[in-house]
Amino acid sequence: MNRHRLDRFGALRRVLRGPLSLLGSRSVAGQVLFLQTVVAVLLIVAAVIALVLQARHDSEQDAQNRSLSTAAAFAHAPGTAAALRSSDPSAALQPLVAAAARESGVDFITVMAPDGMRYADTSPDLVGRVTVGVERARAGEAFTEIFEGAPSDAARAIVPVMTPDGSVIGLVGAGVQIENVGNAVDRQLPVLLGSAGAALALATASAALVSRRLRRQTHGIGPEEMTRMYEHHDAVLHAVREGVLIVGGDDRLMLANDEARRLLELPPDADGQPVADLDLDRGISALLVSDRAVTDEVHLAGDRLLAVSTRPTAPYGGNSGNVATLRDTTELRALAGTAEVARERLKILYEAGVRIGTTLDVVRTAEELSRVAVPRFADFVTVELPDAVLHGDEPSGAPSAMRRAALCGIRADHPFQPVGDVIHFVAHATPMAAAMASGHAALEADLTVADAWRAQDRHGADVALAYGVHSLITAPLQASGVLLGMVNFWRSERPDPFEEEDLSFAEELAARAAVAVDNARRFTREHRMAETLQRSLLPHVLPSQGALDIAYRYLPAQARVGGDWFDVIPLPGARVALVVGDVVGHGLHAAATMGRLRTAVHNFSTLDLPPDELMTRLDELVSRIDQDEPGGDGEGTTGATCLYAIYDPVSGACCMSTAGHLAPALVHPDGTVRFVDVPVSPPLGLGGLPMEAAEVRLPEGTGLVLYTDGLVEHRGRDIDSGLEALRGVLSDHAHGAPEDICEAVMDTMLPTPRRDDIALLVARTRLLDPGRVATWDVPRDPAAVAPVRSACTRQLEEWGLDDVGFTTELVLSELITNAIRYGSEPIHVRLLYERALVCEVSDGSSTSPHLRRAATTDEGGRGLFLVAQLSTRWGTRYTPTGKVIWTEQSLTDGHIPLEALLGT
Repeated sequence: MNRHRLDRFGALRRVLRGPLSLLGSRSVAGQVLFLQTVVAVLLIVAAVIALVLQARHDSEQDAQNRSLSTAAAFAHAPGTAAALRSSDPSAALQPLVAAAARESGVDFITVMAPDGMRYADTSPDLVGRVTVGVERARAGEAFTEIFEGAPSDAARAIVPVMTPDGSVIGLVGAGVQIENVGNAVDRQLPVLLGSAGAALALATASAALVSRRLRRQTHGIGPEEMTRMYEHHDAVLHAVREGVLIVGGDDRLMLANDEARRLLELPPDADGQPVADLDLDRGISALLVSDRAVTDEVHLAGDRLLAVSTRPTAPYGGNSGNVATLRDTTELRALAGTAEVARERLKILYEAGVRIGTTLDVVRTAEELSRVAVPRFADFVTVELPDAVLHGDEPSGAPSAMRRAALCGIRADHPFQPVGDVIHFVAHATPMAAAMASGHAALEADLTVADAWRAQDRHGADVALAYGVHSLITAPLQASGVLLGMVNFWRSERPDPFEEEDLSFAEELAARAAVAVDNARRFTREHRMAETLQRSLLPHVLPSQGALDIAYRYLPAQARVGGDWFDVIPLPGARVALVVGDVVGHGLHAAATMGRLRTAVHNFSTLDLPPDELMTRLDELVSRIDQDEPGGDGEGTTGATCLYAIYDPVSGACCMSTAGHLAPALVHPDGTVRFVDVPVSPPLGLGGLPMEAAEVRLPEGTGLVLYTDGLVEHRGRDIDSGLEALRGVLSDHAHGAPEDICEAVMDTMLPTPRRDDIALLVARTRLLDPGRVATWDVPRDPAAVAPVRSACTRQLEEWGLDDVGFTTELVLSELITNAIRYGSEPIHVRLLYERALVCEVSDGSSTSPHLRRAATTDEGGRGLFLVAQLSTRWGTRYTPTGKVIWTEQSLTDGHIPLEALLGT
């Protein structure tokens, strides 16, 4: 706003200062609302008063007219003159007066003599009285008037009764009392007041709308504040050292402050003129009338370099147009390039901290380093790392050769050795050797004269120079004083070479990348060690057994090795134990914990415990391990889960118990899939609740699927959805071989990426041929040993096992004799012909025999030792009703050691 407009506004403010001060501190909008309301009230009150007075006047005039017409009608009536000439006018006229008054609507009718004495009146008590003020009627003139006096104030009319000759023989008066006239006016007051109220409401509403509009435009400020605001704006516009221009929607200059006039050399009468006529620079002129919003766009105005910023005014509440600010940046031109370079370098370093080291992979980290610097700092970047670093090891000393791990450039074709090649450092004066020796970045500004660099690889140097490579900075990747590799920055397309100022930036970028490379190297080493440890602890081949057809899959997590594991353990009596478990956490600790748990399960399984008892002992072991662990590292075993199942191919029974692990899936021979309802127990190490077991009968050909949670649960899928997906895959491949089922499950269920280990164990059940099972009940009588032994011998002959008949007789004789002598009923004998011959003798006692070496003079104690020598394996397992002593004999070797027979 120019100074002339502000002066006019100040004059107007001084004129209005007196009246506006009466309104206190109201805003401009509030004052307008108040004044409009007061004016409306005054106008409406004046209108109401005028209407009331007019209504009263009209009512009095109407009363006089009715009185005149009534009096004239009565006076000119045919019988009125005759009645006045009669001997008794009162008697003749009184009934007529009363009737006429009722029908005419006036308050009274009076018939008088010419001197005013009443002959008849609507009020009989007034008859005989003289009416005053009738002189004009006595003279023969009819008139109306507002009468004030006795008996009451009234609007009345007096009409003379005249004979044909013109003489007045009487007077007739009629009238309406003033109070009745006022009642008529009062009846109109509600309508008038209602109309006044409606008018006031409309006026107030319109004033409120105007006030609201004004409040929006003035933002609710008062006159003093508005004046102060305009004064401040005027002071700022004229005092600020930045040019301000406002251009209207018609491309005319609306305002220019003093600085803008100085910078653009505007004429005094520039306000209101089209921008195109102001003789401005073409670029500035086009920018001022365009709709572009720019910030610090540089334009030349004469010998000045101006930074111009424009914004449209319409989005901020103003009319269409543009506002522009001008700054003289002539003195900053020399510093602009340096500041821009520094800002760009800081931006690259910031991005390096965000983009380098996103993964714990050494090669990926090197690739991220090469991408950060291209093309804003270098045209090509190569990164070389020693093989030891790539494998996760710490290099020792300065290597003489490194492998190219990353290469990135502005073009796909390049003159450098490809990724994977070995780069040899044979020359001692090269920038690479200097950087490795000093630990700081080395500069070779002009490669065309760098003889030492050419000596490193003359053919490669010639190819690079022919390509256009002309400048190099090489920086070592160092972390904790260890040289981890080299990074080389090359320029080819950019004509300006590297300078000394670029060395510090290259070192900073290399230092940040070296920390990420070292972290990735350490992780690679830990991951490799953990994976090696874990794979060494997992089964390499499945043990030989005939009860189940088994396939398995194990995949470690892509980021860090976890603690998932599985196992297949053959048990006595042709039974097989299936185990799957999961240790919470990742890394070496999880792998080591997994190994401890697997070893513990193997040890407990040798005791031939039921699944629930084995899980109870494993839970106690984990609790004890956690108590003995140092409390500083915060890594315990608590939270590990495990599922242990024992399958018996003789009965088809499968007994299982779980500690916080997912229930296995059963694939029935008819293709239906269900998850076993195993009693829920807490994970290992929590304790406090007893472990429970569940037993199911599995027909031959039933699939038993054990798995860890990494297969069915990940970030993109909850566990319920994962279990349903697994059910669907198993249903589609229900009749496939276990290997086919494993392959289908992995193809369908495998998450990407794998954040957790996955263990999958698929087993298909087999039943032992009933013809290969023989059982006998043995009475508790020493004489029963021989018949049972003979029956067993005959059964072995039927099976074609004559070679082991003698050995089996010796074993059974000893076991049955011990059961009869030291055990209790019932006593049973069972022979199982599977991959080995299994002899089982059970009794109702829970006392277990112990192997010992008998002395030379002892008469007994050699029987169990003999059994151990004749059997491949032997042992004891407990049942709910007693115990079972079992032996296994190999079917491939029927030779009896002489030492066993002699007991020596």
